[in-house]
Amino acid sequence: MESREINEFKEKYRDIILGYLESQDEEILYSCEKLTREGMENGVSPEEIVNLHRAILEEYDANLPTHVSSSFDVLLEMMMGYGMAHMEHLSLRTEQQALRREIAQAEDMQKTMMKSDIPNVAGLEVGAVSVPMRQMSGDFYSFTNEGENKISVTLADVIGKGIPAAFSMSMLKYASDNYGGDAKTPSEMLQNLNEVAETNIDDNMFITMFYGLYDTTNHLFEFASAGHEVGLYFDAQTQSFTDLYARGLPLGIDRNATYRAFEKQVAKDDMIFIMSDGVTETRTADGFIEREDLIAVFKDSIALAPQKLVKEVYDRLCKLQDYELRDDFTLICLKRV
Repeated sequence: MESREINEFKEKYRDIILGYLESQDEEILYSCEKLTREGMENGVSPEEIVNLHRAILEEYDANLPTHVSSSFDVLLEMMMGYGMAHMEHLSLRTEQQALRREIAQAEDMQKTMMKSDIPNVAGLEVGAVSVPMRQMSGDFYSFTNEGENKISVTLADVIGKGIPAAFSMSMLKYASDNYGGDAKTPSEMLQNLNEVAETNIDDNMFITMFYGLYDTTNHLFEFASAGHEVGLYFDAQTQSFTDLYARGLPLGIDRNATYRAFEKQVAKDDMIFIMSDGVTETRTADGFIEREDLIAVFKDSIALAPQKLVKEVYDRLCKLQDYELRDDFTLICLKRV
């Protein structure tokens, strides 16, 4: 027995055909779009519409030419194939919607796992901005108290995209939280995390990381890099920028890799900038931004407080690339005050 909705659909379709045959009024045709949606919502197949159409025509004209009536057999076969393809499309759409919901849930979980609050440290102001290119980020940053007078800063970027990259980063974040807390040197931290990455991530994926340890008593910044983007150091006295250079293999390539630590004495009002390649590889219509142009963007905002500064730099670089991120964007600023 047909449902009330199906019967209503058939009556509306009948009214459209008969009304149009009598008047040829194109206004009647505009109601087809709405009726099509109703038919799809109620599961009316294309072949059912073809049979309905033929029945209405035969009722309208008892002397309907045989060739017209027979032509519906061809149309029916075509619509049966179309209907099967349409049902497959609906099934795929349903699966896609379910996948989007799962990705949204995974995104929420990742945000919870990767969340890192801006620390409140005497003698140090901190700013950070991190914006994913897609729903899930392949960047992560964190700040950890390492005893009474030290704070660590970590910024990592997985070379890869999508969900596998995002979950690899979540795994590394979990590992870094477990290894941290006892003021390991930057060299020790990267070597430990390299073993984790080499064991647990795919061979076609690796991770760059910058790890720094700031001593708030002596204002000494120790740092090491696993193939990560070169940072910047701003000297307030000379109003100049220099590279915060360190080198080392990305995590996950060689289990026996070692990482050399560097150190920098930080004077009052000096700033340290740590960034992912979403910052350094800003792409304009003329190609990637030059290092000097990037420094100029930083310099224009250098008088701002760190959090306002990183947000201003993000806005400026977004504008340069027509507000379309090509990669995950993360920028951290540490300022001695």
